[in-house]
Amino acid sequence: MNIRETMEQWERQNLSPYASLSSETLGRDREEPLCDIRPAYQRDRDRILHSKSFRRLKDKTQVFLAPEGDHYRTRLTHTLEVSQIARTIAKALRMNESLTEAIALGHDLGHTPFGHAGEYILNEICEDGFAHYKQSVRVVEILEKKGQGLNLTKEVRDGMLNHRTSGNPATMEGKIVRFSDKIAYINHDIDDAIRGKIITERDIPREYADVLGDTVKDRLNIMIHDIINNSMDRPSIFMSPDVERAMRGLREWMFEHVYRNPAAKGEEGRAQQLIVTLYEYYLKHVDELPEEYLAMMELRGERRERVVCDYIAGMSDGYAIDRFEELFVPKGWNV
Repeated sequence: MNIRETMEQWERQNLSPYASLSSETLGRDREEPLCDIRPAYQRDRDRILHSKSFRRLKDKTQVFLAPEGDHYRTRLTHTLEVSQIARTIAKALRMNESLTEAIALGHDLGHTPFGHAGEYILNEICEDGFAHYKQSVRVVEILEKKGQGLNLTKEVRDGMLNHRTSGNPATMEGKIVRFSDKIAYINHDIDDAIRGKIITERDIPREYADVLGDTVKDRLNIMIHDIINNSMDRPSIFMSPDVERAMRGLREWMFEHVYRNPAAKGEEGRAQQLIVTLYEYYLKHVDELPEEYLAMMELRGERRERVVCDYIAGMSDGYAIDRFEELFVPKGWNV
């Protein structure tokens, strides 16, 4: 047996009966030779990690637009925190850690510049609408590698598509990521909001703090332990009713006091106008798009509106601002 086959045998012998086995994947859209070292899901994880879309997450907003300070989360650090939480849960439950990590690392690849503000405005102006979870799948199926995509397994793409609150992932690993995403952003967004002096720990209602704890560390510990304890040797991923109720309540409270707080969102209107202006410009000057996007229209028959939306959605915050300044901000005269 080669190394991959040995690892696949280990999975069959040691993972939970509810885990997704690498040797039993539903496969890829395009068949390709198997790796002699890495099982299928580990290979997917590596492809996501080395993708351009993954690297761009470091300069995309999580919640706070252009914060002053190095310690606020970006879309990349959020992704890494989701991955770590999800891997911890998956390992404890004897699920497939590589599949879990691949889904976690890929779940936000389709996010726009300027966070959910960018997603909202693209959904408003794009004829086909826009949702980051659908765009994440489009990124790995089509946009990466100049139109070739990453050719990931169906299980990874399903987990990416269904990580949202209303999603229903087909695998246990996808269900773990779905919970881990919420655990991560609720807690790190509280941490960032406290750092930004938008809220204090004392502002969090006691009905949630009494169940989940009074610090980020306590909340993470309680939520993760609760999922593990309630999901062990069961065919789905569960939280206890009290903890899940408190988590959902805290999430709603965050929407009211942080995500819609003018102090955190004061620049969103300008960011959205920037995106609208770029979108309208490139619709009229589609020939100025990078060559790979022009090729998508010529070779794949993609509509102009769809390709312009793809281009803007892929931009980092800084790149979007740079393109706007280059196109619309007057330059100083120089002899």
